[in-house]
Amino acid sequence: MSFSPASGGRQRLGWTLFLLAFAQLVIAVDYNIVFVALPDIGAQLGFSRQTLQWVVSAYGVAFGGFLLLGGRAADLLGRRRIFIFALALYGVSSLVGGLATSPSAIIIARAIQGVGGALLFPATLSLVTTLFAEGRERNRALAVWGGAGASGLTVGALLGGILTSAYGWPAVFFVNVPLVAIIIAGALIVMPRDVNQGSHRSFDLPGALTATIGITLLVYVLVQGPESGWASPSILLALVAGLILLAAFFVIEARSDDPLMPLRLFSNRYALAGMLLTLFFGATLGALPYFETVLFQGMLGFDALWTGLAFLVPAIAIFIGTQLGERMATGSGVRASLVIGQVLSVAGMIAFAYGISPEWGYVGLVPGMAVLGVGQGMVWTAMWIVSATGVAQEEQGVASGMASTSLQVGLAVGLAILVAVANGVGESIGQTATIGLIEGTRFAVYLAAVGTVLGLIVALTLPRRVEVPAGVNYAPAE
Repeated sequence: MSFSPASGGRQRLGWTLFLLAFAQLVIAVDYNIVFVALPDIGAQLGFSRQTLQWVVSAYGVAFGGFLLLGGRAADLLGRRRIFIFALALYGVSSLVGGLATSPSAIIIARAIQGVGGALLFPATLSLVTTLFAEGRERNRALAVWGGAGASGLTVGALLGGILTSAYGWPAVFFVNVPLVAIIIAGALIVMPRDVNQGSHRSFDLPGALTATIGITLLVYVLVQGPESGWASPSILLALVAGLILLAAFFVIEARSDDPLMPLRLFSNRYALAGMLLTLFFGATLGALPYFETVLFQGMLGFDALWTGLAFLVPAIAIFIGTQLGERMATGSGVRASLVIGQVLSVAGMIAFAYGISPEWGYVGLVPGMAVLGVGQGMVWTAMWIVSATGVAQEEQGVASGMASTSLQVGLAVGLAILVAVANGVGESIGQTATIGLIEGTRFAVYLAAVGTVLGLIVALTLPRRVEVPAGVNYAPAE
């Protein structure tokens, strides 16, 4: 399947980009909006402290496990179709979540919502990368798409605080329903239909099953391991089963005539670098909003509304960074954008960690968050440009799925490690809880800065100017 914009003009293409950015905004908003409502959800539905995390984790496990399948489905079944179907699934599961009256009901709804997000994210990203020509046009579109995602950081936290305070926690789920309805209606009007290229490609069911279940089990291990204990039987069993399934997946893909994830994509240095960049981004920069939230509420005593307002500085900085990243990637090259963005990110993390102080309060955090946000935005835009470079249109969906799966796995790994380190350092301090929180968070941020240097090393392996080698065919075999 391919997506043809021929029937629409530039204005129609502009409206399509608006819808794609709007969809990315909804994904980002929904990821952050639930955090603010968690205490009320736990109190009203009877969650324990151990089980409440699954309101977040159910979404994360399903989202991470189904991303690769979502990317391939977009390639084979049509990106517009998957985009609309994923939005509908997202809306229905949000409605069910808002109506939930028990812990199990809301966890199931969040898991289905995660599946919807896993279908929606690569479909949205691959629509951007296929509708807009590689180079300046695609870079600008990715900056708009990335800027919308950055805005979701603040909008989600702020909207979550307002809705929870005014209408109760179900409102953070119900708000998705009219939003996705608007996007679906717009997509049916302005997005051209998917066009069948007649390539008669088949769906790799064995690969889909082994990859989806294997990745889901791996993400489950990374999310639940710190809570259950890494040596617990359930975690060890899930880890062994996940690794066996992923090994089987790669064997299946190597032998398949029409694989779910063509292994030749790993010969594309940009696709491979994109996976590593998204992995390190998720493990470091992607995990930092958690620690910002902890500081806002634990050290500064902010409520839900003020926590949302506190995210204005990093969100604005990230938005600025996405636009700077596009301009630099187009003018000076994507490597320059990645390198400068990661250097700024490291500098911002150091400044942020240094500024953690009850005496300085929020003002002490602002310089670090501002510099960090600009760097983070630059890296965000540039790493998706790298991930899509040199990939055939017919495989943009699976390339997006590969990179976004790496991002989600990185986030699960990084957050598990950083939280464990922060808690361990905090407990070893042996003083007040606030001092333990401050010192533990500071050490975790420094550790994240070290991890970001690994991403910088990957960026430095790229050529100064992105070029796809002549004679290399990344198109799928017929």
